[in-house]
Amino acid sequence: MTAYSLTQCASWRALERHRARIESTTLRSLFDEDDKRAERFTVDAAGLHCDFSKQRINQETLRLLMDLARERDVVGHAQAMFRGEHINRTEDRAVLHVALRAPRGEKIMVDGLDAVAQVHDMLDRMARFCNAVRDGEWRGHGGKPVRNVVNIGIGGSDLGPVMAYEALRHYSRRDMCFRFVSNVDGADLLEATRGLDAGETLFIVCSKSFGTLETLTNARAARQWCVQQLGDERAVARHFVAVSANEKKVRDFGIDVQNMFALWDWVGGRYSMDSAIGLSTMLAIGPTQFAQMLAGFHAMDEHFRDTPAERNLPIIMGLLAIWNNNFLRSSTVAVLPYADDLKRFPAYLQQLTMESNGKHVTLDGAPVGYDTGPIYWGEPGTNGQHSFYQLLHQGTRAVPCDFIGFARPIHPLGRQHDILMASLIAQAEALAFGKTADQVRAEGTPKTLVPHRTCLGNRPSTVVLAEQLTPHTLGSLVALYEHSVFTQGAVWGIDSFDQWGVELGKQLATQVIDEVTDEREPALAHDGSTNALIRHYRALRGARP
Repeated sequence: MTAYSLTQCASWRALERHRARIESTTLRSLFDEDDKRAERFTVDAAGLHCDFSKQRINQETLRLLMDLARERDVVGHAQAMFRGEHINRTEDRAVLHVALRAPRGEKIMVDGLDAVAQVHDMLDRMARFCNAVRDGEWRGHGGKPVRNVVNIGIGGSDLGPVMAYEALRHYSRRDMCFRFVSNVDGADLLEATRGLDAGETLFIVCSKSFGTLETLTNARAARQWCVQQLGDERAVARHFVAVSANEKKVRDFGIDVQNMFALWDWVGGRYSMDSAIGLSTMLAIGPTQFAQMLAGFHAMDEHFRDTPAERNLPIIMGLLAIWNNNFLRSSTVAVLPYADDLKRFPAYLQQLTMESNGKHVTLDGAPVGYDTGPIYWGEPGTNGQHSFYQLLHQGTRAVPCDFIGFARPIHPLGRQHDILMASLIAQAEALAFGKTADQVRAEGTPKTLVPHRTCLGNRPSTVVLAEQLTPHTLGSLVALYEHSVFTQGAVWGIDSFDQWGVELGKQLATQVIDEVTDEREPALAHDGSTNALIRHYRALRGARP
């Protein structure tokens, strides 16, 4: 699909004309004109209640967006994914994270094999291992049970596990310690192992290739720490397990391949938190609760696969993202979970959304010619209200916001949850309707301060509510965003499942590592700035020739 085929298609051009017609329409007027607006623009799916009535749209906008989805065959692309077709075209791979949570007995064939059967064989192995560790049957080299689990990964091998652990810590084993290492900065590993007894510590090394520079650097340092404490190389086999697709490298590291949990090339890193990459999650919350999380994923998968587009929550969310990004020219999205346990959720979404859709060419290699992949960012409420919400309310850029909240608290404490949720509801209202100059003047505000206290409103937002943050809810919430990302990529005609842009920096880093550590003065062939930085770094670290 070329850029021309998108921007010149009938539905896209109709949306451009429509935007020009309603550009001056405000949310205040839209609500004044339709007292049923909140009902018309609300969808319930897989335990989530989604109110997008505060988006800058009307019924005609939604109808035209649905025309765009049909013209770009979003549903057909989704069906191809569920059938196991190689929709990751640049890597010639299937995209089957949906198989990771399909119920036992379902069949999704990929390259002649039943992916669901493979997944459940792995889930059974994971469950047996996790039960053995949690029950104290699995013992370390010195005979001690495991009390500490350290997950070593980066990108999807870290962001998913750490987000899930933080989100579901209420359901975790509180007599066990879970820590996560991703940064190659030595401080990360040193702090993660500080105060731990190696004899009670299990490391999970997560790397599909078992060659990721940062992960393997940290894993080797952890291995050295473990052997130094326990005094025996054989200890590695009892204190390290791997999540990988590379059996040879796992064996060479010293990990018993019986303790290697497999990944498949049809699972991308940022879509892998419910695969064996979630081993630390299963260790923390147990196999039963992990299965509940998978059920939440699957509930949203079924909704996405089977529900007509007009009531399909991920499709609607994805189309609204395109409306805001490509027609209202909003280049960022703020994700604002009003739940402290979801504090790592915005960081998780940053990879899911921006690594997936941060692409500059279409599937056929043509320049896109339009904006893709808005920038996602955010912090939990109410913290953000006292930092960046000033820009949201009175800044010169309109930033669409996703508010996420829960009706019942995990940690009830007086009136605190009611105050939290009242803040969420009030912030969405304030962004939509603002405060007019007349309202400010009616409060007796001095004339010189009226402009400063006026909030223009008309800032779009979506509110997602659920009953409680449970494993099932977390699964459905993550799958909602996964399929919204899919929808956007299908409309833009890009490959949402490769990440070639990540590779260039890795390749250059391999060369620069040798140049900054060579005791001799290396011949440098970079640009002037890079050469100067290498020389200055060498001088500061005392590596002069």
